[in-house]
Amino acid sequence: MKPYRCLAIAVAAAATICSAQQKRPNIIWIVAENLKLDLGCYGAENVKTPNLDNLAAGGVRYTHAFSTAPVCATSRSAFFVGMYQNTSDTHNMRSHREDDYRLPEGVRPITHRLKDVGYTTANIKTMNGEEVGSGKLDLNFVNEGKLYDTGAWEDLKANQPFFAQINTLEAEYDIYDRNTWQQPRVEWKGEPTHEKIATPENVSPPPYYPDHPLVRLEWARYLNSVSGMDRTVGKILRQLEKDGVADDTIIVFFGDNGRIEPRGIHWCYDTGLHVPMIIHWPKNFPAPKNYRPGTVSDEVVSLIDMTPTTLGFAGIKRPLGMHGRIFLGNRVGPERQYAFSSRDRVDETVNRVRSVRGQRYHYIRNYYPDRHFTSLNRYKEKCFPIKPLMRQMMAEGKLTGAPAELMAPTVAPEQLFDTVNDPHEINNLANSDKPEHREALVAMRAALAVWEVEMQDQGVFPEPDEIVAPFEKEMHDWFGTPEWHPYKGK
Repeated sequence: MKPYRCLAIAVAAAATICSAQQKRPNIIWIVAENLKLDLGCYGAENVKTPNLDNLAAGGVRYTHAFSTAPVCATSRSAFFVGMYQNTSDTHNMRSHREDDYRLPEGVRPITHRLKDVGYTTANIKTMNGEEVGSGKLDLNFVNEGKLYDTGAWEDLKANQPFFAQINTLEAEYDIYDRNTWQQPRVEWKGEPTHEKIATPENVSPPPYYPDHPLVRLEWARYLNSVSGMDRTVGKILRQLEKDGVADDTIIVFFGDNGRIEPRGIHWCYDTGLHVPMIIHWPKNFPAPKNYRPGTVSDEVVSLIDMTPTTLGFAGIKRPLGMHGRIFLGNRVGPERQYAFSSRDRVDETVNRVRSVRGQRYHYIRNYYPDRHFTSLNRYKEKCFPIKPLMRQMMAEGKLTGAPAELMAPTVAPEQLFDTVNDPHEINNLANSDKPEHREALVAMRAALAVWEVEMQDQGVFPEPDEIVAPFEKEMHDWFGTPEWHPYKGK
């Protein structure tokens, strides 16, 4: 063989290897609004989620994933850039919408980093003319330039690799439009049906609520919205197959924050932070060494880990200074012991709560013990009828046990829960004398103190009254103010 032919073959081979190395997988984030582990694959009853159950059966299902905040914009502001909201000053809900705030130097939206290496980025609302997502951004920063290239699903097949985010809308819409739960929620033999998997008669609401017809109705409404969300996920998965890109696409399903219930979102209990997560790897790309399809992982994962992990899927090294660890990939970081979360001002309601969650125990630090479940939040009062119901029942002396304790005007400064023996987090063990409880309390209390210092927690500094006051007026104008509250709109 002539030398120049050998050289040509070698160059061609090198080019082929280089091309293969440069090929990157498509990535889809299916972000579920306001969802706890209420899927069939997690053992939930009275829901029908065959699409997500099948996705989990062929992928990895995570049982200990937690958001960094119990409310959407704050949580999203963290996992969209890979920095805790407390550090980036995006910890207060709906902040920085009308000022000149910019992210800290070197902190960038994940879509910008993906675009740097050739990704088309999309925030999908419709698919073939049918609504599949909310198109929601809802970030506590607005001055970072264009975040996505397109909102059209039809643009993706011809522009690979792509990163697409689809925000499911069912549970969110069911809060505002009290009729959407009447829409077809599941499919029977390929056809939509009005079958309701959950009914007020067959559901079992958590024991921190009273056993009341309204509570049962609301719980059935939520569970049926989860079944409806699964139908939407099915449409997405079928479209990937139809477009011929399923075998090139990593699918990541996770919740942005916990369940949309009165004691769920806004609060740092598991109901507000514990989210489902399923990751499915495509056939056309070598899977990471720690990816084992059809398995369940109980490692502690924070949504702050989703950012560097997703970048790793795209072949991008974890940026220096980025919070979080890579939990799935060939360069996995040290396994985390705790997931840290926080809640600060939500709308007009000022508070400061911090959470440390391990495999078993959950520690909550309430910096304002006089501001708990009964605090006024007009959105909650208007859109969650369970809350005013409980106020009425409390006034009438009809609440006892856990529901009555929830309606108490104060909460303990520290709470510790054994989530194995007390999954509803009702029995506070912070004052327990048992050695295992004292050991967990001391360790998690210390871990929080270190985290707050290392993360330079901005929640230490209260917002000035002139920032909070407009939110009070705005929420009053939107939702009104209950008669029992003395606030007078100005």
